[in-house]
Amino acid sequence: MKVKEVVDVPLAEWASRVSELVAQGFSYFDWLTAVDQTDAPEQPGLDVVVHLVDVSTPGGLRSVLLRTRVPDGAALASLTPVFRGAAWHERETHEMFGVDFAGFDDGTGLGIRPLLLPDGFEGTPLRKSFMLPARASKAWPGGKEPGEGHEGPRGGAERGAPSRRRVQAPGVPPPEWGPR
Repeated sequence: MKVKEVVDVPLAEWASRVSELVAQGFSYFDWLTAVDQTDAPEQPGLDVVVHLVDVSTPGGLRSVLLRTRVPDGAALASLTPVFRGAAWHERETHEMFGVDFAGFDDGTGLGIRPLLLPDGFEGTPLRKSFMLPARASKAWPGGKEPGEGHEGPRGGAERGAPSRRRVQAPGVPPPEWGPR
């Protein structure tokens, strides 16, 4: 199935636009997640995206992707009153990206709470700004460049290859960050 339509929705109209689409037949909630756009030059924030499918259309499925930009610190209306299955996705998005969902209700009365990460975990690991502490405290095996860390008896210059510029892998903090 191919997404036929992508619709950008203003933050304040998020839940009402989803309800309108449900009334138009898009009654299957597929998934919800976020994309970190905090480094966008205009309107930085997190893009929350939901994929809805109309399974009742004769001759094939129709689908739509709704997207809204949530500024840092703002809350987005929860879709749990419309789709009970959105609860898991909203909990995951809250935990991994830090998006707050106003009116979240999964039927337990416990509110939005951690889902996947261990107790006491701090931070939002799917944000671009999140530093991976394990990469700061120990060498990352994927960070080795040719001629780097593979010294032989003559210091790695056996083949006479020129040294290459060191590439910083995503999520690896700069050398000045972390324990000394």
